Amino acid sequence: MPVLYNITTKVTPIIAEDWLQWMREEHIPAILATGLFTEYQMLRLLDQDDSEGPTYSLQLVANHRNDYEAYLQQFAPKLREASFQKWGNQFISFRSLLGFVN
Repeated sequence: MPVLYNITTKVTPIIAEDWLQWMREEHIPAILATGLFTEYQMLRLLDQDDSEGPTYSLQLVANHRNDYEAYLQQFAPKLREASFQKWGNQFISFRSLLGFVN
């Protein structure tokens, strides 16, 4: 059964544009290159106070929970570290795993 991996990230205003470009050009392609996710969408949260920066939601679909688990074990630590190396403490993320309900 497919699952949706959601990463919600709030970024500081000073890096917001560069961070979004980096996500589009580097980070998301690196996640997709693992072959463990079949599709994604990037969304921006609306109707909130953006004075501390915008908030985005990256949603990735995996065909099976095992694919998600493999991503967490084999790829996530390195990709998360790359994020911190590039942006330091200028962002905060939380992650959740969701199941589809028909």
